Amino acid sequence: MLIVQVQIQVKLECVETFKQVTLANARESVKEPGIARFDVLQRQDDPTRFVLVEAYRNAEAPAAHKATRHYQVWRDAAEPMMAEPRASVKFTNVFPDDGNY
Repeated sequence: MLIVQVQIQVKLECVETFKQVTLANARESVKEPGIARFDVLQRQDDPTRFVLVEAYRNAEAPAAHKATRHYQVWRDAAEPMMAEPRASVKFTNVFPDDGNY
């Protein structure tokens, strides 16, 4: 299991639109066979900051996700709304070790 945490800061005037396009992407992403979980988090103390937590079943799944139409639509819509480039960190799942949530 590969977990990717994506940190995003959005321009204040774009927060609601960003949420709409990101939730549309998330709803389609969880239908992909390679995605075990896809969370969209918004900070309580700073509504312009989001974290996407993407849990992939295997090493090939991130590339398959980025090849989907819904990801490409999200990317093209979301990037101009970002206050700075997004940053991601990759993690290996330690617990549960069977990949079940």
